[in-house]
Amino acid sequence: MKNSLKGLLFAFFTITSIASYAQVATPTRQIDQTFAIPTPDYKLSPYTGMTRQGWIDAATYLLDGAFTYIRNIDDPMYFPKQFDKTYPNNPGQIPTAKLEGFCRTLFLAAPLLKENPELTLNGIKVADYYRHQLLNLINPESPSYIRPLAKNGGPGQNLVEFGALAISLTTAKNVLWDPLTQQQKDQLAATMLSYGNGPTINSNWMFFNVFVISFFKEQGYEVNDWRMEDCLKKLLSLYRGEGWYNDSPAYDYYSMWAFQMYGPIWAQTYGHFYPEYAAQFMQNQADLIDNYPYMFNAEGKMNMWGRSIPYRFGAVVPLALLGYQTDKDINYGWMRRIASSTLLQFLQHPGLLEDNVPPLGFYGPFEPAVQIYSCRGSVYWCGKAFLALLLPEDNPFWTAKENNGPWDKDFKKGNVYNKFQPATNLLIADYPNVGGSEMRSWCHETVAADWQKFRSSENYNKLAYHTEFPWMADGPNGEVSMNYATLNSKGNWEVLRLYTFKSFEDGIYRRDAELETNRDIKYSLADIPLPNGVLRVDKVSVPNPTSIRLGHYTLPENDGTPVKESTSAKVPGATIISNGEYSLAMVNLTDWNKTSVLHPEGIHPVSSTCGLIMNEKQVQKEEVMVTLMLWKKGKKSFSKKELTPVKSIKVSDDKKSVEIVMADKTVKKVTF
Repeated sequence: MKNSLKGLLFAFFTITSIASYAQVATPTRQIDQTFAIPTPDYKLSPYTGMTRQGWIDAATYLLDGAFTYIRNIDDPMYFPKQFDKTYPNNPGQIPTAKLEGFCRTLFLAAPLLKENPELTLNGIKVADYYRHQLLNLINPESPSYIRPLAKNGGPGQNLVEFGALAISLTTAKNVLWDPLTQQQKDQLAATMLSYGNGPTINSNWMFFNVFVISFFKEQGYEVNDWRMEDCLKKLLSLYRGEGWYNDSPAYDYYSMWAFQMYGPIWAQTYGHFYPEYAAQFMQNQADLIDNYPYMFNAEGKMNMWGRSIPYRFGAVVPLALLGYQTDKDINYGWMRRIASSTLLQFLQHPGLLEDNVPPLGFYGPFEPAVQIYSCRGSVYWCGKAFLALLLPEDNPFWTAKENNGPWDKDFKKGNVYNKFQPATNLLIADYPNVGGSEMRSWCHETVAADWQKFRSSENYNKLAYHTEFPWMADGPNGEVSMNYATLNSKGNWEVLRLYTFKSFEDGIYRRDAELETNRDIKYSLADIPLPNGVLRVDKVSVPNPTSIRLGHYTLPENDGTPVKESTSAKVPGATIISNGEYSLAMVNLTDWNKTSVLHPEGIHPVSSTCGLIMNEKQVQKEEVMVTLMLWKKGKKSFSKKELTPVKSIKVSDDKKSVEIVMADKTVKKVTF
């Protein structure tokens, strides 16, 4: 009886403890679920209507949503937890979660306070609130208190947030820092420098040390100069070319919302400490001009690619900060077109807000795209975009007239434009027929070694990522999109994730891949981008007979209308799905055992149900598969011509080469 009572009491207190730290304030009111531009200017910005004032209004809109949780200046920026995999998972993590909410919403607040120090939201002066919360960080009596890093302490999330805080202190120094007493400044410096001067991780994290050290060095404090210079050297050593930094070990948006934001801002504000490093950061920024903007679609919308997708339009900040270059050869009108469009891509989507706060996801909540290092306040990393407001009104980023860049002038329908980047082996393909952009990358990360479970996941392991078709998560019953899956020895459908880049020649992107649980199962992959899709020429080798699957991109339901499926009477082997906005077609040019149209539920970022075309084949030893994966925008169905860009294929008897004759009489040859 005693033991039973003890168990009940333990359960009670455990539940009570969990409930107590999970409780947060409720919003004082509801804000509009989508952003409306108060004063659009379609003369300067004919596509979006967004001007610098529109950006100020957008930042205010997002910050206003956060402030609906603030009833007085003692209330922390702490929002409802979402998804069990995210933190906080215990009371000890709450101060850091509050710190994230505080520091990341400051990316919105600091530029606004620089513009208007008297800004008031929800009846509270924003400057007063953030100064008070700043002091709570160094007040041992406050629930938001952050202890200085112990002498033997290692790098952690507090370092990340203090790096962000240092940028905001730089941005709005006259509002946030100058009014503090000397004692308060000294206390804050001691706490932040205990982290900034301390250990770090050899990734974009080194910038957090750099900004903390730089800010306080500028204020006359004694700092660890060796740490700062060492971090700067190592950060620059991670640059690979064409605007891309390698973030240990992958390529993703961290090149942009981290390296290509922090580097130029540091160079402009603190570059006088090390002018040679500042110059290199600025040159690296200039390199992205001919590459990164091509990742966005014709309407300026971003791709769903890589980890930390909930940061959303944070990805556009380097396009704005190109304003630092003041280069007459930069098409600033195109840069702002992309940046403003990506803002509106999310701000005008009905799923962006949940309880006035952006959810963890892409549009609405989407757990497969979320990492365990996130809390609800993490999403405000998206506020980095509004550091564009550091550029004055007369900067060409704000004054140039919006335009579509090469999508209007250079890109012609009936073509595909490949932009291969030799330094990184990334391939950007732009498709004028559909107005979309596609990214091909590579990652080689096992599930076993991926303790954070993101580099081995759908965030990186798809064969390609397309702006028009946000990725579907792998389904519980082997549903797979834009990837191969193999039935492994445990009876599970295992997707490819261990890629090795081989080459890009003659418009053919080559990678090898092997199965994590059985390295004797090998794939040789060849992607040939076409004007209306991609021609896949792939070879698989297996030691024992097994089944494989290949999935196309997916289509979400529109307005609850099921995705329609059909076949082509004129083109045998063609399977088509359509949602009224887009159509997808799978055309099998070599034999597959089965082609299915599935309607997976709960694994798509846009709708609860989606449509998927998936092939399946029993492989005995080795097989060569030649498959067309096509797409089309609009309600019209595929024509026979669109479904037959290939005239003939010839697979050698030894299955070591494939010769493809295209309808336009060009010849493609793939050798394995």
